[in-house]
Amino acid sequence: MPRVTFIQANGREDIVDVVDDTSVMQSAMDNLVSGIIADCGGELTCATCHVYVDDQSSFQPPTADEADMLECAVDQQPESRLSCQLILRGETSTVVRVPASQL
Repeated sequence: MPRVTFIQANGREDIVDVVDDTSVMQSAMDNLVSGIIADCGGELTCATCHVYVDDQSSFQPPTADEADMLECAVDQQPESRLSCQLILRGETSTVVRVPASQL
């Protein structure tokens, strides 16, 4: 079962186990994780599920559409991703940081 650790800007951690083939965004919504707004519901039309992912090796690289949408994110960094585009599979464990601008 995949596991995600969400680290808030204040250091608080939320660790959630999720169903296989679920997005990081959906796992945040299902577990009431602060800072993941997901206004568009995962349709890739907003950047309110923006996170920082240090180790992106478990995920597909960003598409051109995701890269374009990330340009709308506040405090974009090289490790920025949209959590709606990060699909968890198998025994994937990942750590994502929620930008302070989203709290």
